[in-house]
Amino acid sequence: MTSLFTQEIRLSKRHEKIVSQRLMLLQQMENKPEDQNKGRASQTQAAKAALQRNVSLLKDIEAAEKSLQTRMYPALPPEVAALETLYWASVEEYIPKWEQFLLGRAPYPACSENGNEAEDTIPKRAQQ
Repeated sequence: MTSLFTQEIRLSKRHEKIVSQRLMLLQQMENKPEDQNKGRASQTQAAKAALQRNVSLLKDIEAAEKSLQTRMYPALPPEVAALETLYWASVEEYIPKWEQFLLGRAPYPACSENGNEAEDTIPKRAQQ
């Protein structure tokens, strides 16, 4: 009889231990979403702070780049700027004439704009 009584006491203690573990796990499960929400909130705040920091750094870099460009390449005099514009307009005008020749699909463009034959003979001599 005493053995049954001791066994019942042992089982009762084990039951108490299991019930207390169950309660502890239930409390952890209830607290877990709150902890996750806190973690998400802190991650969101950190992401916003990082975004603001990155935007600020990007603006600083762009300002530094602009400052360096103005130091390295000061504004050209108006005459030089006009010549540069005319040069690139001329290049764009002649690209279609030379493109097919450079791709090997057409012969050398025959006449220059001002009709100077000396300019036309130089490439002919180079081809011979």
